[in-house]
Amino acid sequence: MASLSVSLVSAEQEVWSGEASLVVARTVIGEIGFMAGHEPVLAILAEGEVRITREDGTKVIANAQDGFLSMADNEVTIVAGSAALIA
Repeated sequence: MASLSVSLVSAEQEVWSGEASLVVARTVIGEIGFMAGHEPVLAILAEGEVRITREDGTKVIANAQDGFLSMADNEVTIVAGSAALIA
């Protein structure tokens, strides 16, 4: 099964990066989820949780706000003004 290459960064640092099977984030028009093969997307990030499901099923959860996210070629990049892991 194909996976996603995920990078979550804030203005200060890289918060998390790795391989995942699912990424869910809040945008200004609502939540969006990404799996491998998703169409390209560029969206404005809203304040809220970013939920990342690793390939082994474990979850990474971060609070993020003020930025954007992009999805293309099985790569998800989330650039936030501020972001921090909570789980």
